Amino acid sequence: MPEPETPATIIKLWRAFVPRWAYMPLSGAGAARFGGRWNAIGQSAVYAAREISTAWAEYNQGFVQHPALLVQFELEGASMVDLTDDDTLARYKLTAEIHKCEWRMLLDEGKSVPTHDVAARLLANGNDGAIYPSVMSPGGTCVVLWRWNEAGAPSLRAIDPEGRLPRSSASWV
Repeated sequence: MPEPETPATIIKLWRAFVPRWAYMPLSGAGAARFGGRWNAIGQSAVYAAREISTAWAEYNQGFVQHPALLVQFELEGASMVDLTDDDTLARYKLTAEIHKCEWRMLLDEGKSVPTHDVAARLLANGNDGAIYPSVMSPGGTCVVLWRWNEAGAPSLRAIDPEGRLPRSSASWV
């Protein structure tokens, strides 16, 4: 397996999520509970997009336009594998077919999910996350993080200059 990718300096990201969780913008608990394209059930992950329009499209998944909270993030010092790049895919012995993985159906059927296997390999190789093409917003790109804000991990922070994000769930009781 190739060496971990070189950490980028600061990457701007967008995340759309259910407003009820506004006090936990950096949580990966929902992904851990239900699993995702690039994380198995039980593995925390933060999913975000590199464009605000992609964050919105991914959040709604082409269905009804649900209320959402959009937050911008700054990610610093992450070793990211760019799975949008054909040369990178080849280095990891992958093809663009990995992006067509029907992960949700496989998960529901109790079968092995190829993107989960890839994620485990990339994480074990020292990578913090991956960049991948959006399914819901052609031309858009998304990011999944498996490690953040812990010892030796990259820094992820919500951009909230006026402190408008709530600090607890008290307003949602």
